Amino acid sequence: MRNGSYQFTSESVSEGHPDKVCDRISDAVVDTFLTADPFARVAVETMTTTNRIVLAGEVRGPASVDHDVLEEVARHAVKEIGYEQDGFHWKTADVCVFVHNQSADIAVGVDAAGNKDEGAGDQGIMFGFACRETPVLMPAPIYYSHQILKSLAEARHSGAVPQLGPDAKSQVTLQYDNGTPVRATSVVVSTQHSEDVDQDAVREIVRPHVLNVLPDGWMCEEDTFYVNPTGRFVIGGPDGDAGLTGRKIIVDTYGGAAPHGGGAFSGKDPTKVDRSAAYVCRYLAKNVVAAGLADRCTIQLSYAIGVSEPLSLYIDTAGTGRVDEDVLAATLRELVPLSPRGIREHLGLNKPIYARTASYGHFGREPEADGGFSWERTDLVDDLKSRFG
Repeated sequence: MRNGSYQFTSESVSEGHPDKVCDRISDAVVDTFLTADPFARVAVETMTTTNRIVLAGEVRGPASVDHDVLEEVARHAVKEIGYEQDGFHWKTADVCVFVHNQSADIAVGVDAAGNKDEGAGDQGIMFGFACRETPVLMPAPIYYSHQILKSLAEARHSGAVPQLGPDAKSQVTLQYDNGTPVRATSVVVSTQHSEDVDQDAVREIVRPHVLNVLPDGWMCEEDTFYVNPTGRFVIGGPDGDAGLTGRKIIVDTYGGAAPHGGGAFSGKDPTKVDRSAAYVCRYLAKNVVAAGLADRCTIQLSYAIGVSEPLSLYIDTAGTGRVDEDVLAATLRELVPLSPRGIREHLGLNKPIYARTASYGHFGREPEADGGFSWERTDLVDDLKSRFG
C-alpha cells in the first residue's frame, strides 16, 4: 500500500463460511494428532457440501488417531461452530475419511538423520507483514473486517442474536489520506438468518456491531452501508456452497495489503513451512515495527524441500525504515533460527494450538498462555533496540 489518498478494501468471512468450516476441521485434525504426538506429521484437507464432510490427506502419527476418531473430530468442530440445520448438521452429516500414511519419499527429505538437520516440508515462498495502522500492527481494513464478524459470532454464541446463522461475510473499504486510514467509505455485511427475519431487521441487528468496532466517526454513509444486498440469506454454509480447506488465504493473512506466497496454513503441521515460516515472517516483521525500526515491514523467506536453512531472507520497509535493511536482515538471522526445527522450537509450534486460528485471521491476535499465537509476541523488541541504539 502506498502513500497519498486512496481507498482500500479487505474482506473477512466467518467461522461458518463453507471454506472456514473446512479450515476448522482440518486444524482440529492437526490438534488431535499433536495432542497424541507433538511430532506427528499431518497434511489433511477437508471438503464440505450439503450434509457431507470429506477428509483426505497424509499423516504420520499414532494409530490411536484412527478414522473413527477423525470422524468425531469433524463432527465436534461443526457442532462448536453451531450448525444444526437440515442441510448441514453436526450429528447427521455423512463423514467420509480418506486419510493414509505420509509418503516415504517426503519423509526422507524432511526427517533429520545423522548430520542432516530436519528439512523443509516443501519448497515455497512465505511473507510476513506489519504496519502501524492498528494497535495490533495489522492493516486496518482486514482488522476491522475480522472484528465485525467476530462480534456478531460472539453475540450469536451467547444467544443474544438467535436470529442469525453461522455463515457470514464482511467487507470494509477505508479512505486513506497521506497513507493513513481516516474513515470507512463503505461497509458490506452478509449474514445468514432465520426465515422469520426480514432484511430491515437484519440490518439493525448488524448495525451496532459495526459501530462498536469502527473508531468513532469512521462509519460510512447510510447509502454505502450494505447488509445482505441480495435481500435474503437463509440457506448458507456448506448447504449453500461447497467448502474446501485453504481457499481463504488472503482472509487468513493481510487482506491483500501485503504479498502472499500462495500456500495455505490450515491442515498442516508445523514442519510445513507454508505455515511455520509464514508465522515467523509475521513475528519478525511485527517485532521490527514494534521496536520502532520501521513503520511498515514486509519480510519474505524461501525454502527448498529437504533443505533446512532458508534460501533467502528479504526485507522491505517501504521507505519507512530507520536502519539499513541488509544489516537488519543479518541481525534477525542472528536472533531467530530460521530452519524448520529452529522456528518450531523458538515459537513453540508443536502444540495443539491451531483450531483457534481457523477463523478471524492468523495474525493480529493476542498471544495466549498455552502458546497459542506465539508468533504475535514482541519479545525481540529489547534486543532490536539494543542492537540498533
